[in-house]
Amino acid sequence: MAVVSIKNKLRRGNLLVGNDTFVPTSYESIATVTIGSGGAANITFTSIPADYKHLQIRGIAKNTYVAGSYDYLLLQFNSDTGSNYNSHYLNGNGVAVATGSDVNSVNLYAGTSARSGTSDANIFSAFVIDILDYANTNKYTTVRTLAGLDKNGTGAVDFQSGAWRNVNAVTSIKLFTDPLVQHSHFALYGIKGA
Repeated sequence: MAVVSIKNKLRRGNLLVGNDTFVPTSYESIATVTIGSGGAANITFTSIPADYKHLQIRGIAKNTYVAGSYDYLLLQFNSDTGSNYNSHYLNGNGVAVATGSDVNSVNLYAGTSARSGTSDANIFSAFVIDILDYANTNKYTTVRTLAGLDKNGTGAVDFQSGAWRNVNAVTSIKLFTDPLVQHSHFALYGIKGA
């Protein structure tokens, strides 16, 4: 398991001698995780500051799943393992389209993770997860994801949305699937609001 604690992280870019001070844009890097050679069952971002309007996670993933073409990447907030999540998905692979939902679940769908099969040895899925109004304590937290993978002409594209039925501010995010393999990478960003 990879755990990243975010506490008073200095937010600035690299400064070169003679250049003006860096002024951050709308997106600020909060933390990144790259899975090492031993793999990891999950990754968790903790101590997330309430300084932003929204959060975004960008990444690539591959796991040890061996059946099928891919596996879902799953998400939980604040160590909540109760039946407090609703998810909806639409995916297509160039041949067929599938839709569905999962209500009163113990996690959210949050993209796809490529499987570790012989033919897929070097293929990782890519995803962008938006966590909207994560610090707003007057409503449930909404999540939307765009994810996919290409296997030289085959693969899949996924659109997913969901809600965490809890009004607490999000302070930690756990992402998991079958154990993640080396080089899976996750980057957490804060998005400033107007």
